[in-house]
Amino acid sequence: MAETLWLAIDATIIAAVANCVSPLVNAHLGSTNLALVVIGAIVTSVAAIAMPGIPTHPRKLRDSKLKICYRAAAALKVFWWSAAFSVVMQTVLAFRLIPSDWKLWICGAASCFLVESLLFWRGMIAAYVSSVQLGVKTRAMGMICGWIPVVNLVMLLKIIHILDTETVVEEAKERLDASREDERICATKYPILLVHGVFFRDSDVFDYWGRIPDELRRNGATIYYGNHQSAASVRDSARELTERIRDIVGMSGCGKVNVIAHSKGGLDMRYAIARCGAAPYVASLTTINTPHRGCGFADYLLSKASPLTRHRVASAYNAAAERLGDPHPDFLAAVRDLTQAGCSNLNAEMLAEPFPAAQTVRGVPNNAMTSGMSANTDDGVDDGTDTGSALAEPVNNGQFAGIICHSVGSCLRHAAGGRFPLNFTHSLVKWFDGPNDGLVAKSSFPWGDRFTWLEPKGKRGISHADMIDLNRENIPGFDVREFYVQLVAELKQWEL
Repeated sequence: MAETLWLAIDATIIAAVANCVSPLVNAHLGSTNLALVVIGAIVTSVAAIAMPGIPTHPRKLRDSKLKICYRAAAALKVFWWSAAFSVVMQTVLAFRLIPSDWKLWICGAASCFLVESLLFWRGMIAAYVSSVQLGVKTRAMGMICGWIPVVNLVMLLKIIHILDTETVVEEAKERLDASREDERICATKYPILLVHGVFFRDSDVFDYWGRIPDELRRNGATIYYGNHQSAASVRDSARELTERIRDIVGMSGCGKVNVIAHSKGGLDMRYAIARCGAAPYVASLTTINTPHRGCGFADYLLSKASPLTRHRVASAYNAAAERLGDPHPDFLAAVRDLTQAGCSNLNAEMLAEPFPAAQTVRGVPNNAMTSGMSANTDDGVDDGTDTGSALAEPVNNGQFAGIICHSVGSCLRHAAGGRFPLNFTHSLVKWFDGPNDGLVAKSSFPWGDRFTWLEPKGKRGISHADMIDLNRENIPGFDVREFYVQLVAELKQWEL
């Protein structure tokens, strides 16, 4: 209510100032005095637009970009209503002034246009600079549609709606974090190690995990990253991660880490524990949308691509990855390990016992699995896929004794719900493997003691990239940041 009142007041003030020449209808001022009045109106309008409290928000916002985003929406709302008033006002003035003093109307209309333009661009620039949810596509459409009459008004309303929704969601997130700040619900005994998937690197410029690490830190978590190569075989990545974990433990003295691994990173960490000696340093492993049984789609792509094509793509990728810092990238090795046959071979290797079985940690459930697999699906959905009895299942060997193992998977309902390239691959993966996240089928996700299946209501669903907040998108019905907060909070409850 308070926001609506301030918006109405602001729109009225701006519109009145923008059309300040209306009192001059019957006046006959000299050019100097008229210029001073117009300049005074413009200065007053600019001052009003620049005021930080337009409109005054009923609650305080912590994040500086969120404040800018809110004020951008406010400026665009004021522009919408004041511009509508100005159009009507200038039309009335045109009929009255043009026959007798058209120069006065031209001067007034120009000053009005300038004030409204300042208000519009102030809002749009602030929105483009501060908003996370607008995205590249909406920004591009806004720039293109801005030159098309009527369409530009529809686009403006869409942008205002996006900004409003973003402010409401982020403000609620700020209030939630503030209310539990003293609880530090993510302050686990052991730090969190985030392990990325294939074809990405850990970077300070663009975080693979989106807004998730900052949200975990705000709630008390200590975060580390895997810092391994973007593309390598599971065996090579596992060795890299084992050394990384040993470095973290040696540097911090933490003893162990809780690992959250996405996509191929889950395979890398399973191999690191089962075959590379990382087990004594891992308290828990949570795999996020990991293809534990491989991707039938990857088998299809490799079978259809000619040797020359595979060689060219691999050479181009490896060369680019080396320039970005990967010491020994291997595109084809990474892809082969993601096929159903590749994962079957890895699962068979990881079932073997390369070292003496790890000792059960006191107070922590022993989750070593000798046969079969336990998965908490509870949805009664038939995947419609059959991986074949000849393929080895992802069963843990004795190295996992005392390590909490949890797997998570999600479903993208429609191709349109995923961004490029998942909007293209979803239908193909569905044809090969059934329900999927745009890359990996549901049947490939389950592993460990517990399996969590995420399929929120609505038409969109959750894609492979959504599960790591890659696009920084607020998804209706699924708060990815809060999902990870609760995931880590559960580890704290288990005293991990």
